Amino acid sequence: MGQKKDLTGSEKSKIVRYLAEGCSSLKIAKRLKRDHRTIKRFIQNSQQGRKKRVEKPRRKITAHELRKVKRAAAKMPLATSLAIFQSCNITGVPKSTRCAILRDMAKVRKAERRPPLNKTHKLKRQDWAKKYLKTDFSKVLWTDEMRVSLDGPDGWARGWIGKGQRAPVRLRRQQGGGGVLVWAGIIKDELVGPFRVEDGVKLNSQSYCQFLEDTFFKQWYRKKSASFKKNMIFMQDNAPSHASKYSTAWLARKGIKEEKLMTWPPCSPDLNPIENLWSIIKCEIYKEGKQYTSLNSVWEAVVAAARNVDGEQIKTLTESMDGRLLSVLAKKGGYIGR
Repeated sequence: MGQKKDLTGSEKSKIVRYLAEGCSSLKIAKRLKRDHRTIKRFIQNSQQGRKKRVEKPRRKITAHELRKVKRAAAKMPLATSLAIFQSCNITGVPKSTRCAILRDMAKVRKAERRPPLNKTHKLKRQDWAKKYLKTDFSKVLWTDEMRVSLDGPDGWARGWIGKGQRAPVRLRRQQGGGGVLVWAGIIKDELVGPFRVEDGVKLNSQSYCQFLEDTFFKQWYRKKSASFKKNMIFMQDNAPSHASKYSTAWLARKGIKEEKLMTWPPCSPDLNPIENLWSIIKCEIYKEGKQYTSLNSVWEAVVAAARNVDGEQIKTLTESMDGRLLSVLAKKGGYIGR
């Protein structure tokens, strides 16, 4: 009768039952054909129970030190808890305590991304807002391009994983897999496009104008009435292919010139409501950390997501322009968010 390493769950249950019947450890060992020492060890461990965890005394923070931490957290918004406490010369505080203290006065957030605005930019944004303050924005066609990749922006593949479950596996591409460039426009409650830029085409002035000719003008604009074309205002940002002399002259030959072509202030994606449409589409196509295996599949996902955007959502975006202009003026040309 050799000694074995561990007792099975069934054997443990039988030991408990035999003990309740008044059997000795030696008798139990003979019944189970196990080593007597193994049975005794199990009985002794069961009787002792689990040892209580001894809590180590934590470093106490004084009110003066707490004020120093609060000031440091305000001055160092992206610093770690360790860096904040070290700047205050407070040592010996474990990470759990540092985080608990900081949670009462701060939140972990990502840095906001925004274009750099200097004094000249702000003045031009104010002038733009004043110029278009009385504009009927239901007649403005807001346009822009968006690039979508196979995997989506970094950090979007996070979510709740149940206990005992493994996180799903994500593809890791050595070369990234490329992406699809998409152009679209919104006017009032209508979505124009989206249209896909041919893979491998770099949008310079000539290719941009040819793209508009093949998609926007032939597939949408020429179907509109003369009165609509007369009142429509075309908006595009200041990308080199948009604002070049070649593109401006080409659009003028199409009848989009002077007041029909909206001037655009520099560094102002926050003023273009179609940027919010891109966010809606990206949230849909990359939800639950979704990845794609081909450029055609991610393009099909963009088309499906755009089809699900209803007119009320688009109308909410285009009707937000009056408020955006007022915000720009109130902030003296400053960034207003999206």
